[in-house]
Amino acid sequence: MSVGSEPDRGSDNISSTELSEFEFTMITFFYGFSRWVEMCMNSADVRGLKALDILVMHATHSRARGFSPNEIAATLNIDDVHLVAYSIKKLLAAGLVMPVRDGRHQGYVPTEAGEAACRGYLKIREEYLLASLRHLRQDRAEINHAGRILRLLTGLYDQAGRFAVGDAASRRQIPPPPVRTKR
Repeated sequence: MSVGSEPDRGSDNISSTELSEFEFTMITFFYGFSRWVEMCMNSADVRGLKALDILVMHATHSRARGFSPNEIAATLNIDDVHLVAYSIKKLLAAGLVMPVRDGRHQGYVPTEAGEAACRGYLKIREEYLLASLRHLRQDRAEINHAGRILRLLTGLYDQAGRFAVGDAASRRQIPPPPVRTKR
């Protein structure tokens, strides 16, 4: 199939062109979602946080005993735990989370200011985003189905990435030089 041609409607298999269109949509969705998260939190009178910081704060809000950076990274499907740790440092400095210890487990929970920020975010989300979805008349089944498909595709992309890296490594005869990011 050439680029720009119509997909084969008689086939259940997805074409490369259709996958490219889906991936482009996911890219624009990701940036739109990130922008929404930041704007929503700004509207809740909490400024200066990036999307990842806000998502990390919401993750701490979802668990009473506190999430460790590793648990937050796993929950959000983030490989680089240091990104989560940096977000936690920013949230600590802003007074939005605090450390808690339960035996040997160290986690982070929202402070009262963090709880208020999450409540403000949820109120604004309800008022603007959910109201818009209701206006579009999207039913729960469609939204739930889209969520299931996205979780399935997340797993497929992760698995395909691991296979691709493993396959590329097995074809290499000379190991690649180490990447240095600091002088």
